[in-house]
Amino acid sequence: MFTGTLSPRRERFRRGFFHPLLTEGTFVMKPPRNHALTLLIFLVAFSGCEKTIDVNLDPQPTKLVVDGSIENGHLPIVILSKSLDYFSEITPAILSNSFVHGAKVTVADGFRSNVLVEYSVHYNDTTTLYYYSTDTTSPGAAIFGAVNTRYYLTIEWDNKEYKANTLIPYVTKQIDSLWYKPAPDNPDTNLVQLWIRATDPKGYGDYVRYYTKRNNEPFYPGFNSVFDDQIIDGTTYELPVDRGTSRNNQREDDDSFFEKGDTVTLKLCNIDKATFEFWNSFEFSYQSVGNPFSSPTKVASNISNGALGYFGGYAAQFRSIIIPK
Repeated sequence: MFTGTLSPRRERFRRGFFHPLLTEGTFVMKPPRNHALTLLIFLVAFSGCEKTIDVNLDPQPTKLVVDGSIENGHLPIVILSKSLDYFSEITPAILSNSFVHGAKVTVADGFRSNVLVEYSVHYNDTTTLYYYSTDTTSPGAAIFGAVNTRYYLTIEWDNKEYKANTLIPYVTKQIDSLWYKPAPDNPDTNLVQLWIRATDPKGYGDYVRYYTKRNNEPFYPGFNSVFDDQIIDGTTYELPVDRGTSRNNQREDDDSFFEKGDTVTLKLCNIDKATFEFWNSFEFSYQSVGNPFSSPTKVASNISNGALGYFGGYAAQFRSIIIPK
């Protein structure tokens, strides 16, 4: 989908066709002398063995899908919807009808709790989005995200109760600096690649998710947006940062780069392990769509009672850079 840095999954997929036994001459099979006759016999033998196989999948019961988050300094946001069958038709009307209304959604921090209310946002002329958040008419009951605090989510819907909890960790992985270089292997001299220098504290278990904002665009997550510290634990390191993009749009070759004249803001969030595992498995599954050799992937969830999705906490820090023309 793009010509920048491949994800580890795609890199392994690419390398899978170049086995050392075949590329380094360790194993060489001599063709049969009468290989043309052998091939002809093979084709004749199997030409009449084609059979159409129809796979009829049973309809799956509807499940609750949760997209919940809370960030330091911000109110919680919870989006509830109903799952759709794998081969079901997708239209704006169907998506709008999939939102869950009338659920009782509660967020607590261990000392107090807040029942959220439902809001609607008109996305365009045909689509309305719905979400649950703090009642703005009762600001005294609002719960704002704070670092080193655990939050508890309870959802009551369709005579069932669902629970989840998440931690907003400390901001431990620090952004030291941002800069840019000319886009590699690209003839367009107006394109640049963003680079970051960051420091990871000693001790495993620092998970992050990043977003970028270009000019007046929203914050978008990177194509591979979550990382752990298995390799860079306790080090200061430098690496390129791909531009975040909307997953509703087709990714183009140059989508990982920025342009001269852009004002870029990097949002780097420390997250807990459950939030990392959800997004890591989600992105693995997303990038495997259409790959006939990929293994089935189950997207991780921290929601109880069989619901799909996640409730995640984010400890965010920001750094901006202006790229001159």
